[in-house]
Amino acid sequence: MWAEWWVWGAAAVLLAVGEVLLPSFVLLGFAIGAGAVALILLVGGPLAVWLAGSLPALLLIFAVISLLAWLGLRRWVGVYRGQVKTFDHDINDN
Repeated sequence: MWAEWWVWGAAAVLLAVGEVLLPSFVLLGFAIGAGAVALILLVGGPLAVWLAGSLPALLLIFAVISLLAWLGLRRWVGVYRGQVKTFDHDINDN
């Protein structure tokens, strides 16, 4: 079941919908990773055959792609230096 492309595609769609409901750019990285694995399995080739035969390799590829996507999203849409306002004093202190 894990080697079927539509399972990974459905997981990508569910994670993307979860990202819309919980906007934190965490689930979107996992959705991109699941979508990439679905695309690899759909297209086929020697990599897809190798991944379909090994669940640990499939999960490792998913994890690596998800991490790279999350890091890319963090850099692209994350908080930039100086964007967050910090306070040095409390207005209640006299």
